[in-house]
Amino acid sequence: MTLLDAEVYDAARARRRTIKIIAALLMLLVIAGLAWMYRNFPEERVVNKFFDAIQQQRYEAAYAVWFNDSNWQQHPAKYAQYPYADFYRDWGPGGDWGLVKTHKIYGSGAPKGGSSGVIVEVIVNGRTEHARLWVQKSDKTLSFSPY
Repeated sequence: MTLLDAEVYDAARARRRTIKIIAALLMLLVIAGLAWMYRNFPEERVVNKFFDAIQQQRYEAAYAVWFNDSNWQQHPAKYAQYPYADFYRDWGPGGDWGLVKTHKIYGSGAPKGGSSGVIVEVIVNGRTEHARLWVQKSDKTLSFSPY
């Protein structure tokens, strides 16, 4: 085959190829955007589960979510730094947030510097002051935000 024997240029084929490439790039951008938007979804889901239990006044279940240990009652000495009585005082009806009737995840983010956790901000009972909880990425335990 020589240069003079080259195939005839097919404009329709070239257009289809261009459209396929552009569609693949757009799909890649959409997937990357969704991955970026939902990068903290597992941590937000844990906080939502926690506040669902608080809202239903199931404080023992909320305490289990706080430490990510459904069998916390079998070994309460393990959580002596933040015992259930203190937890109930903080999150129960007499706590800072009162009786939780509504909650909504406002947003989440990780502090700069390659942090090991995520801060999740929650609107509780429509208040302007938001609850901020720290979720450890490795084991999904909760604590009060250090920031």
